[in-house]
Amino acid sequence: MTKTNLIAEPGKREIVMTHVFAPRELIFKVVTDPNLIPQCCGPRRLATTVDKMDVRPGGVWQFIQRGPEGNVYAFNGVYHAIVPPERLVYTFEFEGMPGHILLETVTFEEHDRMTKLTNRTVFQTVEDRDKMLKSGMEKGAAETMDRFAELLKELQKG
Repeated sequence: MTKTNLIAEPGKREIVMTHVFAPRELIFKVVTDPNLIPQCCGPRRLATTVDKMDVRPGGVWQFIQRGPEGNVYAFNGVYHAIVPPERLVYTFEFEGMPGHILLETVTFEEHDRMTKLTNRTVFQTVEDRDKMLKSGMEKGAAETMDRFAELLKELQKG
């Protein structure tokens, strides 16, 4: 599997993650399909439910993750731009820390039948970004990208 690269420069408010997959149209379909999101979103130990997912500018989304010990984690946001199959822009808020809203821009660049997914997350403050990094998000994001790659391979077979 291709490695997920994460860049978080000291003193900056952003995190940039990249991963290479193929093909672009399938990737875009997976990230915008509420029936496929539970199969690839979040760490394996958490079960993800899509509560809302209205993929259009101004549309809202909410994902809920449940752990085996009964913990519940909810996330929500608003879609700002959708350019199939090139780009998504949306906000992201962990409901356990209300008011700390991030802006995510995900681009899908196709090169030689492979697609580079770039997720650029901008935080309100450097402190918010650093808290996210310390929360273990890098490990969770890498596991999500691995699950995403596995799902893409499965869908390509079928």
